[in-house]
Amino acid sequence: MKRTQSQDLFRQALKQIPGGVNSPVRACKSVGSEPLFIDRAVGCFIYDADGNRYIDYVGSWGPMILGHRHAAVIQAVREVLERGTSFGAPTDLEVELAARIIEAVPSVEMVRMVNSGTEAVMSAIRLARGFTGRDGILKFDGCYHGHADALLVEAGSGVATLGIPGSPGVPQSVAAHTLSLPYNDPQRFRDAMRQHGDTIACVIVEPVAGNMGLVSPRPGFLETLREETEKAGSLLIFDEVMTGFRVAYGGAQSLYGITPDLTTFGKIIGGGMPVGAYGGKRDIMEHIAPQGPVYQAGTLSGNPMAMAAGIATLKEIRHAGFYDALEEKSKRLAEGLEKAAAGAGISVTIDRVGSMMGMFFNSGPVTCFSEAKASDTALFGRYYNGMLEKGIYLAPSQFEALFVSSAHNVEHIDETIRAAEEVMAALKSESG
Repeated sequence: MKRTQSQDLFRQALKQIPGGVNSPVRACKSVGSEPLFIDRAVGCFIYDADGNRYIDYVGSWGPMILGHRHAAVIQAVREVLERGTSFGAPTDLEVELAARIIEAVPSVEMVRMVNSGTEAVMSAIRLARGFTGRDGILKFDGCYHGHADALLVEAGSGVATLGIPGSPGVPQSVAAHTLSLPYNDPQRFRDAMRQHGDTIACVIVEPVAGNMGLVSPRPGFLETLREETEKAGSLLIFDEVMTGFRVAYGGAQSLYGITPDLTTFGKIIGGGMPVGAYGGKRDIMEHIAPQGPVYQAGTLSGNPMAMAAGIATLKEIRHAGFYDALEEKSKRLAEGLEKAAAGAGISVTIDRVGSMMGMFFNSGPVTCFSEAKASDTALFGRYYNGMLEKGIYLAPSQFEALFVSSAHNVEHIDETIRAAEEVMAALKSESG
């Protein structure tokens, strides 16, 4: 495929934007490539600046559960544009979206809208500290909760992709309040809470880790987090920016039967628009200004375009059978990719929860960040570039998840599997 327009745009971008991109993973450095510049998208397809078409499994990093330019979402945004793009004042739309989130997620009794997942998490942690009167945060290695200072300790996603342990610019005095433990290790967590529990304001976790690749929780792990935080008087925060409305309508907490104190949302609740939210028990949420003393604000919070796109999306995914159909297609893809690798004699580990999945070039199992980092990232890079040449668009990192949308059909899934079979065979041939 010719990508001269993307290459030219990247050269221009490098002169004006740090690294040529506005979010680091997009630079494609870890896969030895350069970014595609996208011109348009529809359904499960994206088209680059040169007109090349790709089956998209990035889905704007998760929000596009309905695929791109879904008719109901586009119509909802058009209607709002006739009213205005931003008011900096309350609208009916934010009330409706809040009601839909509260109806879907029983642990959420009140919700505050913000503008991004990072902002949602940052605000939830401030609230937890204000509510408990404690400073400590406990997180898990490889879980990414946005780029707020206190959360870049052993973070996943782009931090993992670039091989960065943390980040310059984060004061040691800030990082000192953050404790990071291995994911899926309940005993290490119990021990840490017995030692530090009375200083821990909150424990934050991706209930399904999607930023070190896809790593699902072992039985008992999330239950242990709930039990120990209750004993210590710490708040349990589920970061469902990625999993919320993705793995189930009620999020991962509905799948695993866990009730966190606070939950953060993003991605799907904005239908592809910039959005975030955090919510939880009423007695905790009432500590937020102006009702309480914990300050948080945002000029564009509750933006009407994002609210309208989110409402339209949540209406569509509420339809009977939506998640069943998504599950069938996702299962077909995961099994097909697994067989493609096995047929070529290449070791991979595939983990999946609903329409999120990850494939590690690793003999497995992969249950934590250290095991994910043992994967063959160079081999993944060759796989990524091989699939791209065959018109399959994947996240350019071993440490990101893959997303299936309702716009993917069986033919798209099977085309992807055939491409994987050919690429895996070529990789095996290259290795001799």
